[in-house]
Amino acid sequence: MDVLNYPQVEETLYREVLDNGLEIIVLPKPGFQKTYATFATKYGSIDNHFAVGDESPIKVPDGIAHFLEHKMFEEPDGHDIFATFSKQGAAANAYTSFDRTVYLFSATEKIDENLMTLINFVQRPHFTEQNVEKEKGIIAQEINMYNDNADWRVYYGLFEALFQKHPIAVDIAGTVESIYQIDKDLLYRCYNTFYHPSNMLLFVVGGVDAEHIIELVKQNQAQKSFAPLGEIKRFFEEEPRQIREQRKVKQLSVSLPKCMLGFKEPEVTKQGEELLRQEVTSKLMLDIMFGSSSSFYQSLYDQQLIFDSFGHEYNCSEQYAFSVIGGDTPDPDALIAEVRNYVENTLQAGIDPERFERVKRKKIGNYLRMLNSPEAIATEFTRYRFRNCDMFNVLKYYQECTLEDVNARLKEHFDFDQLAVSIVVSPEK
Repeated sequence: MDVLNYPQVEETLYREVLDNGLEIIVLPKPGFQKTYATFATKYGSIDNHFAVGDESPIKVPDGIAHFLEHKMFEEPDGHDIFATFSKQGAAANAYTSFDRTVYLFSATEKIDENLMTLINFVQRPHFTEQNVEKEKGIIAQEINMYNDNADWRVYYGLFEALFQKHPIAVDIAGTVESIYQIDKDLLYRCYNTFYHPSNMLLFVVGGVDAEHIIELVKQNQAQKSFAPLGEIKRFFEEEPRQIREQRKVKQLSVSLPKCMLGFKEPEVTKQGEELLRQEVTSKLMLDIMFGSSSSFYQSLYDQQLIFDSFGHEYNCSEQYAFSVIGGDTPDPDALIAEVRNYVENTLQAGIDPERFERVKRKKIGNYLRMLNSPEAIATEFTRYRFRNCDMFNVLKYYQECTLEDVNARLKEHFDFDQLAVSIVVSPEK
């Protein structure tokens, strides 16, 4: 068992990799009543073209990772896994993102029982032609529901405008057409590839004893047999530097139009810790410029061009990176013009030093507060781990970040040739 100490944040992780490849990481939090556990696979919606070892590559329908997440809760005897967790005093859930699928529970009691329930049901797939067909109708309804959700549509409209080839532009749930191409054999093919223990991470944080948890999992896994898995190879078409289109407008019934602007990174070359450093610097830059305490935000708010929904984010991986800025607005074109003008002026003048220091301290404070939330720790740790980054280095990168770093990032990121806009408005009467 490896012991990883992080004196800056006064945290200690315990890590072990089992013979079957499963990575177990435990973060004890003495005095915490709640325990939060995630059982995650490095498999998300973008992993739709892959091969194992020397096998021929296979292209699977969009939405299959999300479909698989739904079907994992199907038990051979028809038993409700959520009911089992509930009887054991736990709240359970699952979600699929672009690059991972996560099964989780939180509880203050019966941690051992809940942990075994979590591991066992994820490692006990049950797919039949009948239950797969039944699920298609359920997921089709979910897709149609999101198609009518203006917040979701403006967000994915931006991805569709930014990216030409990358599967991030496809809804995580796929399309109604794509999910009807999924069958039992495809589900088992994806499950046997991506749900192998060597592609998974079990993370447990809370008031637990690390040695006990690791020993418990080792005993559980020793009772199961997993054939060795070759290297998983993922294939992506080369994404062009250029955005797909500058402006994408969709019509839905909304009380206020929704507008999001996105800047696509034309080149994505960084990996691991360098990628993490870029993310930290970019998030700091965006918060300085567009955060709710910025003069620009206040000016837009006073003009009633924006409301509390206005925000920003930065997303990056080894295949894609982009920023998002926007929210509800009565006048999308006026908001777009204001943002463009503000970015141009900031590119000329640079970041204000006092604001840089103030926001940097705020980001550090937010990070340290996050370490008091088992849910946030588990979510962020797994996300970074699957990108070969260490969440506990975030503090170091915030502390090391300089005004010069942010100004350099400013000039590197904001390229108007890489700007796309997504708008949702009500149909004209």
